[in-house]
Amino acid sequence: MSVTPPSDRVLSTLNPDGSRFWIRPRLSPGRFLNRRRVVAYGLIALFVLLPRIRIGGRPAFLIDLVTREISIAGAVFRPSDGFLLMLLGLTVVLTVFFVTALWGRIWCGWGCPQTVYLEHVFRPIERLWEGNPSEQRKLDNATLPSWRRIGKWVTYAVLAFAVANVFLAYFVRTDQLEHWVTHSPADHPVGFGIVVFVTALMFFDFTYFREQTCIVACPYGRLQSVMYDKQSLIIGYDTARGEPRGKPAKKSLPVVGEAERKGDCVDCGACVTTCPTGIDIRAGLQMECVGCAQCIDACDHVMDKLERPRGLIRYTSQDELAGKPRKIWRVRTFVYPILLAVVGALFVWQLGTRTATEVWVLRPAGPTFFDLGDGKVAAQVRIKLENKTHVTRVYQVELVEADVGTLRTPMKSWTLEPGKAAELPLFVDAARSIFVHGQHKVHLRISDDHGWHRTLPINLVGPDGGP
Repeated sequence: MSVTPPSDRVLSTLNPDGSRFWIRPRLSPGRFLNRRRVVAYGLIALFVLLPRIRIGGRPAFLIDLVTREISIAGAVFRPSDGFLLMLLGLTVVLTVFFVTALWGRIWCGWGCPQTVYLEHVFRPIERLWEGNPSEQRKLDNATLPSWRRIGKWVTYAVLAFAVANVFLAYFVRTDQLEHWVTHSPADHPVGFGIVVFVTALMFFDFTYFREQTCIVACPYGRLQSVMYDKQSLIIGYDTARGEPRGKPAKKSLPVVGEAERKGDCVDCGACVTTCPTGIDIRAGLQMECVGCAQCIDACDHVMDKLERPRGLIRYTSQDELAGKPRKIWRVRTFVYPILLAVVGALFVWQLGTRTATEVWVLRPAGPTFFDLGDGKVAAQVRIKLENKTHVTRVYQVELVEADVGTLRTPMKSWTLEPGKAAELPLFVDAARSIFVHGQHKVHLRISDDHGWHRTLPINLVGPDGGP
């Protein structure tokens, strides 16, 4: 059975027969490339340093999967901080929506680690080893890998190891990570395996998968249709100015008539050959466009040579391309910052008023009370404490209504390290007669050695001896 090939290319990285089309973009020097380089190398320095900067004795940013803690700028979030984490997540989502509504995919082209490492580290090394795109394609067609490609792979492997360590530093403490790297794998086979696995993942990504991470795997490009409107900043081709495209006529030839008029686009293809995702920006806004501005630099260079004004391809909006004015402030650019301010303020307030110790009253395990004889019962109470500070604390519990009964505890005090929690099994010995309809309300005072205290109302459950 024969299969009819698609009339159009489905993906820029696929040939019509389904095989991989390797994108070998031509570098286009220009004003935006220079600016992106400054931003990219600054971000790489930030990526490396951020997990190593200490604020309050903790990493500036760490998602510790082992202890289930997230450290951000000295603040620690644990699973018990569910509401705070929800507010933090909402803050991030609203920020993404707001930034996208204003500046489109500025993150993809300028700040995303995938783009930063691929376009400013791995591709330059590729050009260093293999030459320009034409020379790279000759190596693609060779039967066996040449020494130049092998040299690139070896360099990529070393860089993948470095990038893997930078990546892991956001999930594993840097001292632990350095121990994994500098000591024998036999001392830490699991840690060694994680480093090897992530290194292999980075090597696969930057050697083989490359721009397909943006085109196929990343959901952000697919969500842009929801987050964009016609006023959002995009990289666009000015069709009215550029069409009909065609080769420029020689200056010595006279213009015959209006029918022979050409647009400013000379159909040189520079914007296509320089695109890192292999698209033709002249076909309009596309999901694959990461907003890197390489097509702008390429087109500006051509316009300069032809002594025509720059901006045939430029940062613009869909409305501007249609001849309408740009509006920065519109419904979504009002709503998003208002929501962001509300959620952000609530997050800061919750964070600032967060208690040093979290206390929960748990349901008693087993019988709620025991008969002690002599008209007394032992009512069971279970509470849970979590030390949310950065220092070890010693906790004590006492019964406020000492005349009602006696508090029995298995320990005089409980010592909790930072971030640790403990359940405290307690009993209140009291007379049967104090219970009304099987309940009696008392108060427990919980305090620590740093001056923190909290009084907790507790409903003791006992025999139904009341009126």
